[in-house]
Amino acid sequence: MSSDVPPMTDEMPPGPDGLPIVGNYLASVRRPFEFMTDNAAEYGDVVGWKELDGPVYQLNHPDDIEHVLVQNNQNYVKGDAFQRTLGPITGNGILNSEGAVWRRNRHLIQPAFHPDRIQEYAEMMTDATEEMLATWEDGQTRPVHEDMMTVTLKIVARALFGVDINDHVDDIGSALEEFMAASESLSNYVLPQAVPTPSRRRIREARARLDEVVYELIEERRANPGERDVISMLIDVTDDEGERLSTEQIRDEVVTLLLAGHETTALSLTFTAYALARHPGAEAKLIAELDEVLDGRTPEMTDLPELTYTEQVVKESMRLYPPVPGIVREPVKPDVVGGYEIPPGATVRMHQWVVHRDARWYDDPLAFEPERWTDDFEQSLPRLAYFPFAAGPRRCIGDRFAMLEARLLLATIYQRYHLELTPGATLDLMATVTARPKEEIPMTVRRR
Repeated sequence: MSSDVPPMTDEMPPGPDGLPIVGNYLASVRRPFEFMTDNAAEYGDVVGWKELDGPVYQLNHPDDIEHVLVQNNQNYVKGDAFQRTLGPITGNGILNSEGAVWRRNRHLIQPAFHPDRIQEYAEMMTDATEEMLATWEDGQTRPVHEDMMTVTLKIVARALFGVDINDHVDDIGSALEEFMAASESLSNYVLPQAVPTPSRRRIREARARLDEVVYELIEERRANPGERDVISMLIDVTDDEGERLSTEQIRDEVVTLLLAGHETTALSLTFTAYALARHPGAEAKLIAELDEVLDGRTPEMTDLPELTYTEQVVKESMRLYPPVPGIVREPVKPDVVGGYEIPPGATVRMHQWVVHRDARWYDDPLAFEPERWTDDFEQSLPRLAYFPFAAGPRRCIGDRFAMLEARLLLATIYQRYHLELTPGATLDLMATVTARPKEEIPMTVRRR
């Protein structure tokens, strides 16, 4: 745990007072990035406050976060706050499930992310990217975030499910977009779940549209099973009692992989394009590496060890703009973190956004400096000073997939095009489960 740990106490750590009745909900929902950053700056490594549904503890030191996610992970679950946010769309998939159900389903899905399998996905990723680039025109202004969401959605469907969803990509994409936007509504946080708010109606409608497509994909795979895709594996598998997964259980895992498998990588690519457009020196170094290593050809898996600066750009983008800006957990039994006793059912918040921008670990932390990611620098960091994919047993199952995809797509795109921000374009983020642009980031694409 963090250094200079105070004696254990059952009192709340220092933290913001909040407003009557609603506490800090308004601040944490309306200005989440400022709220979490201000808390760390003003109150230190452990921040606490009380809400209507119980106490909240914000942990800002890598050692304390490692204690929760790794060392004592068996004492923590995702908790009610997480389930309220994602459960309406992902059901009981591996992002939400706990205990035996989570262990079984993660074990079933894990082979799809084995390093040998991931190598097979590389060509799918570059093929899909080149299909996207074929629709771009020199001098055209593109909705870059929408483009990245579309291409990564197609990739995850082809790679993990063995299906081409070109006919469904608009339905799936719009349903997921509608869900994420509606889930940000303040009413979801402050009103009882039984209250039929407009945002909850939009969430139900988004789920219905998504389910129509997903159940169709499952039935297609029942009629024409594949040999190695995730849907076919989930259809065929039996548990210890010889029972097969229900169609709803399969649906939950498919939706989870669709959402998690494209959302964070698309966001990472969007943020990277934004950062490179604002830092032409970094873009120039990236292009020089791509020219030297690839000389105009499509990147392949075997090129990645030589594309070191490309990887540094991705890492720095995910540091400064982590696609998942925070993680929540709830202790099952009392725990002591940073000298404070945390009771069962409390909400524990750990924010990549805060830790990744902490000057204790990063010189000039708000600067975009890919060069900082040397081997020596990484070894000097506390283990969880950088955790874009979380950590411990619940670490993102698709972390290798995402890093492969981000590097290959970045190399493929920037070999062909220079992307520049249109006048007045800014990055204004909202925080749900992920950090997402509130508005599209229009960029003009220039053929090289």
